[in-house]
This record gives sequence, C-alpha cells and structure tokens, in this order.
Amino acid sequence: MALLIGVGSLWYTNRLVGKLQIEEKKKVEIWAKATERFSSPTADFDKLQFEFEIIKDNSTVPVILTNDKNEILSSRNLDSIKSLDPSFIQGQLAEMKAQHAPIEINFADNQKNFIYYKDSIILTQLKYYPYFQLLVIALFLFVSYVAFSTSRKAEQNQVWVGMAKETAHQLGTPLSSLVAWLEIIKAKSPEDEFVIELEKDVQRLSTITERFSKIGSAPALKKENLTTVIENAIGYIRTRSSSKVIFTLENAQQYDVEAPLNIALFDWVLENIFKNAIDAMSGEGNIHVKITDQQQFAYIDISDTGKGIPKSKYKDVFKPGFTSKSRGWGLGLSLSKRIVEEYHAGQIFVKSSELNKGTTFRIVLKKITS
Repeated sequence: MALLIGVGSLWYTNRLVGKLQIEEKKKVEIWAKATERFSSPTADFDKLQFEFEIIKDNSTVPVILTNDKNEILSSRNLDSIKSLDPSFIQGQLAEMKAQHAPIEINFADNQKNFIYYKDSIILTQLKYYPYFQLLVIALFLFVSYVAFSTSRKAEQNQVWVGMAKETAHQLGTPLSSLVAWLEIIKAKSPEDEFVIELEKDVQRLSTITERFSKIGSAPALKKENLTTVIENAIGYIRTRSSSKVIFTLENAQQYDVEAPLNIALFDWVLENIFKNAIDAMSGEGNIHVKITDQQQFAYIDISDTGKGIPKSKYKDVFKPGFTSKSRGWGLGLSLSKRIVEEYHAGQIFVKSSELNKGTTFRIVLKKITS
C-alpha cells in the first residue's frame, strides 16, 4: 500500500509539474508580448497597464533577455550577487537553453530579441518532492521489515528456548529413574561390561539434559584445556562410529592451550561437526583436528575427507533447516554457531572445502592468558 501511495503521488506530482510548466511558459510568453508592445512607437501606456502588472509580478521565473547576436541584455529573478559575475550569467543562459526553447520578440525595425527562461525554484523543488517521498516510504518499509524480522526472530528464539527447557524437564523424570535402577544393577554386577556401557549412556543422557536446560540462559565459562576437551569428545564419538573413521588430534604448540568454555555446550558443537563429517564421508575416512595458539585466540580446525561443500553454500550450512541429508532437521550447525558465537563470544565458519576431497571448519575462541 505504501508503494502504491508513493507511485500514485509521483504520477500526480509529475502531472501537476507538467501543468505548472505550461503556466510558466504562458507567463513568459505574455511577458514577451508585453515587452514587444511596450517597444512599439505607438504604444498607449495607459492601455498597457495589464501587461505592465504581469511583468512586475513575475518574481519567480528566472529569465535572461538577449539580442539576435546572443548578447545578454538583462536578466530577472537570478541571484543578485552572483549575477555580477559574467560567467554565472553565461552558465545560467546555457542551462536555460538546455531546458526550454527561447521565446522570440519582434520589434518594428526588424530587430529581434530572445527571452530564455528556466523552471522556477518552486517548480524544481516540486519535481523532486515525489522522489523524496518515495525515499521516505522506502525507509519506512525498511524499518518496518527490520522490526518485523527482529520480532519474528525473537519469537522463534522464545519458542526454541521453551522447547529446550521443556525437553530437559521431560527428560529429568525418566533419567532419575534410570540412575536409580543403574545403581541397583551395579550393586549386583559392578564389573559387568554391559553395566559399564549402560552407565556411560546414562551419563550421556544427563549431559544432554544439562545442555537443553542451559539453552536461553548465559552459561558459566571456566578455564579448560582444549586438548583434553577435544580428546574426550573424540573418545565418545569414536566408540559410537565406524572403525573405518580415523580420528587424529594435533596440538601445533605441544603445550596446553586454555580457553573459557562450558564443556557441556562446547562438546555439543564438536559432536555436531564430527557427526556431519562422518555423514559426509559415508562412514569411512579421516577426521583431523588441529589446535593452534595465536596469542589472544585459539584456532580449532576440524578437517574431514568427505564430499565437500560448494562455496556458494558456506554460509547456508549454518542456517536452520539447511541439510543435505534425507533425514534430520538441519539444526546441528545452526545450534553450534549460536553456542560458539553467542555463548562463547567466538566464531565458527567454513575455512575451506573442495568437492569430493573434504571440508575444514574453523572455530575461533578467545584464549585465557596467564
């Protein structure tokens, strides 16, 4: 509607400008005719009072009078100070010639003068008014869009936070029951291999519940050893993936690199990237993790030998709902980006990728210096 109003205003104003241009031209033509009659030897000045009033009342249309040799004789309604400069008058004359055809004045002795004119200041301003109005409307539409988009994102965030906390709440009850039953089973068979694995999965469920409960609230960050954190994450994924997936970890410095982390959430980031890498490699290939210490920042590069990502999709992979798999909701990397950037004040992005050769994701974290 705002756009239609703007276009309608533009059409109407242009139409009005056209009519005013015709009126100004008529005014200048009458002025030229009056000037011609004033120059007549038989002019009756009493009868020319009307024409005299027209000449006197023209205080808006800029005009320049020249002879047939293109010499400037006089001017009217131009800047009185600037008009003292001949170059300014010549410039105004050139502008008038480009804007309107001159009006010819014929005198009794076969001499001719020409009146050049241009649109008045009011008419010029009126020409540009619709464009200013369209600009204001465009700005209004932009602000409205931003406000609506922000409001929608805030509403979506509230929904996701609510769902996450409700999930944590729903998991809490059966998890407590599982912990209790596990303690009973451990009392009878503490060394049973299945009991040990079952305990790991119950601990995992507890970690997942903790993760969901932290969504939407600022998590506590503690100084953590990145090598240890990544080793633990690799250890968990390795036992739950194909033996054909080879994990390697490289610390370029050979010393501990520490950064402020919430382990429960950061593990989630690593797991999402590892799982995506395993899917991209169809369960067979190499995943290499490299830690680099760069004074104020720590870089974590996670490379795989999967099918790669087209360069045009580098940013899309972090958007909610984006997925190349037949199953899944495409929320893993989107959630990882939020955890790294909003909760850890870091960055995560696709550092490089080559089709059918692999992809490298980079995580940048602020490092704690002693």
